[in-house]
Amino acid sequence: MAALGSIRKRGVTLIIIVALGLFAFIAGDMFKGCEYFEGQKRQQVGEVLGEKVSVQDFQKLVDEYSDVIKMTQGRDNLSEEEMNQLRDQVWSTYVNNKLIKAEADKLGLVVTDKEMQDILKEGTNPILLQSPFVNQQTGRFDISLLTKFQSEYKKAAADSQLAEQYERINNFWLFIEKTLREQTLAMKYQALLSHCLFSNPVSAKMFYEGSTNECEVELASLAYNTINDNQVNVTDADLKAYYDAHKEEFRQYVETRDIKYVTFQVKPSQADRTEQMKIMQEAIKGLQEGNNIAEVVRKAGSTIPYSGLPVRSSAFPRDIATQLDSMAVGQVTATPFETTSDNTLNAIKLIAKTQLPDSVEYRQIQVFDASPEVARTKADSIYKALQAGANFDTLAVKYGQPGQKTWLTSVMYENNTTISEDTKTLLNTLLTLGTNEMKNIQFPQGNLIVQVTDRRAMTTKYDAAVVKHNVVFYNATYSEAYNKFAQFVSENQNSLEDIEKNAPKFGYQVQERKDLANTEHAIAGIRNSNEALRWVFEAKKGEVSQLYECGNQDQLLVLALTDIHPVGYRTFESVKDMLKNDVLRDKKYEMLAGKLKGVTSIAAAKQKGAVVTTVPQVTFSAPVFVQSTGASEPAISGAVAATPQGKFCPRVIKGNNGAYMVQVTKKTPREGAKFDAKQTEEQLKNMAMQAAGRFMQELYLKADIVDNRYLFF
Repeated sequence: MAALGSIRKRGVTLIIIVALGLFAFIAGDMFKGCEYFEGQKRQQVGEVLGEKVSVQDFQKLVDEYSDVIKMTQGRDNLSEEEMNQLRDQVWSTYVNNKLIKAEADKLGLVVTDKEMQDILKEGTNPILLQSPFVNQQTGRFDISLLTKFQSEYKKAAADSQLAEQYERINNFWLFIEKTLREQTLAMKYQALLSHCLFSNPVSAKMFYEGSTNECEVELASLAYNTINDNQVNVTDADLKAYYDAHKEEFRQYVETRDIKYVTFQVKPSQADRTEQMKIMQEAIKGLQEGNNIAEVVRKAGSTIPYSGLPVRSSAFPRDIATQLDSMAVGQVTATPFETTSDNTLNAIKLIAKTQLPDSVEYRQIQVFDASPEVARTKADSIYKALQAGANFDTLAVKYGQPGQKTWLTSVMYENNTTISEDTKTLLNTLLTLGTNEMKNIQFPQGNLIVQVTDRRAMTTKYDAAVVKHNVVFYNATYSEAYNKFAQFVSENQNSLEDIEKNAPKFGYQVQERKDLANTEHAIAGIRNSNEALRWVFEAKKGEVSQLYECGNQDQLLVLALTDIHPVGYRTFESVKDMLKNDVLRDKKYEMLAGKLKGVTSIAAAKQKGAVVTTVPQVTFSAPVFVQSTGASEPAISGAVAATPQGKFCPRVIKGNNGAYMVQVTKKTPREGAKFDAKQTEEQLKNMAMQAAGRFMQELYLKADIVDNRYLFF
């Protein structure tokens, strides 16, 4: 009982203790939940119409597009800039397709399999012309070639030699098919939208007269710059009133941030350049003495490996290509030449110059077996049969291969930075064989019998060894620059004020960037500054960053976040400085309009100080350029169109650069113009369609798009 009484005395205390214990238990689970959702967010590149997009799914789309580009352009990889552009394109395409699909679902719009078959049978869609199934004779997509491939694709799955090649082509086709279906759905939606837009004879007649009636006018103008800014009193109340009246102009749909930053680019010292000039002179000596070309180029650190293949001059960088035509075969540049645009030292040896086809059509039979020896025996037998007149297609089918003709173009191999010896052998063979000539090529794994069936566009090709050596700094130079910048950052990391005050002492300059969006891929165009961009969108106003190493490991960067502009309306204070010019213009117009008040003729306006000029060929469809104020003024065209011939417009026209008054002296139809109601109505409808083309932007703004790609790329 004593214990019970003690508990009762401490009842309130115990309730608090129990409540705190329960809260701790619940809060623990809650924080775990927050961590889970935060982790989930970190795996999402964005959100479209409430549907989250994982980084894995987005990367699959990027890889799909990337593989298509590599295949169609014959490339092994894409640059950082190209990958950034590709990710932007993939994201934009993904979002647009999602938005169109959502609208189409509401309307019951679909693309049926029959519609797809009809498009394939017609074969004229531009996308289809990018596929491998184009008939070379007709230049059109050929559905029979696709059907034949799909049949062979199933058989090729059992052949490890062909499976990979067929898989790439099949993936390419699936991409084209998906893109075609998405494009067709978008076109159906746009077509439906276009049927909602009409014109009529009345608006057509007005449009025709406005665009063809040419007016000659007497124009009186008073430029705003005739009034000194100091004569105009602009108060905060004026600015606020303008802001309130034009608030919609200051609405933003994505968050942006303002930063100030200091960056320093490390450059080679004179000692660094001297050492690298020695490397180039050694390379030139090796090329002159006939040393192993590939080894000389590799040892000199050239960014262009030696391929040994003849290629067009356009396959080389421009600074190299311009040298080739003037060089003799066997010639080596006597001294290195510098290209400042890409910061390189260069040397060239022209090994051969020949006329070769830009495009070659060929077919092949691959011969592989349990051992290379068995394959060679079989290949010799096939080759002899072909030489004796056997049908190539028949033998190809006999050995389980399509034997179809394929085009090889220069662009397919010229951009490849790494080409194997086997590939080089095949390419050189195809380029040098004549039409209908064959060759049995031996490879370590087996044989390949090829026949060239057509050659087109003979062009000059060059076999050239290029030493393109980047002028770089050495470690000592970088360490010295890094230590100095690190000292600057550590001594001034407490505030932006310290950075701005002390930057000049270190020889640095503080720069500013306003309205930085997270959809950008770099800070102030500095490559590999992704980490710094992430910091900007996670930092708090007034914070200073750590030191970032960016660029090609040659730029140092420190930032400070100065302001945050969330989604919604910009605050008055954030746009106040931008408003002053507009308010100044409005006040100057009011002053000039007051000066011209009561004026009833051009002569009277001239007496008030206006500059009077005659302006011919004024139409409603084009703005008038006023020489005296140096501006295009659409408002004048509108006023002229509304004023009858011989009449004076009593209204003082508010322009971009001045105040104006007009007298219409002549109004005549353009010579040779003839009104066609149907044609003009169609023109108006097309113009309306162009304006309605902004529907994607409207759909985008209403879809609550979340774009977090900056967290990953």
